[in-house]
Amino acid sequence: MHDTVKEFDQVTAKCRTIFVDKMSDYGPSWRIFRLHGITDQLYIKVCNIRQRQETGVSLVGDDIEGNLRAIVNYGITAIIQSRKGYADAVDMSNEEATKLYDDVLNEAKELMVRKNHDYGEAWREMSKEGIVDMILAKIIRIKTILEHDGKTIASEGVEGNYFDIINYAIFDLIHYAG
Repeated sequence: MHDTVKEFDQVTAKCRTIFVDKMSDYGPSWRIFRLHGITDQLYIKVCNIRQRQETGVSLVGDDIEGNLRAIVNYGITAIIQSRKGYADAVDMSNEEATKLYDDVLNEAKELMVRKNHDYGEAWREMSKEGIVDMILAKIIRIKTILEHDGKTIASEGVEGNYFDIINYAIFDLIHYAG
């Protein structure tokens, strides 16, 4: 039997370490990103993963797991930005940014637990490629919603899609760790 919460915590610990370490290098400079910019960063990362899955080659040395961790971190920063808005300069401390990161990660974990209950951990039967395709589809949905000024008629908004992206990336990291 799998302990998904434990696996979630294990793979996200490395994501969090990278987030904190990068802030030690250059602070929460991501605060200047608008949602379009963060979503483009997510798009770049998922395209790199798909290219690597198809060819098995990376000429710049990016690995799939590193890109998945970046997707988790960009997804979390996107949710923070969607709630706080972007800034024209760094406007918070590393400690405040880390607290916001932890809050969003905990929300993602709670959502994952609820969805795993309802869906019976179906993601475990998905392929690594299928999960990446779901992430790409969610990114394309977000881009379309942003083009419509965040308005939706019959679907969840950008925040729900960002949470799904985070959790799908974590599921794929669990696959790679297993």
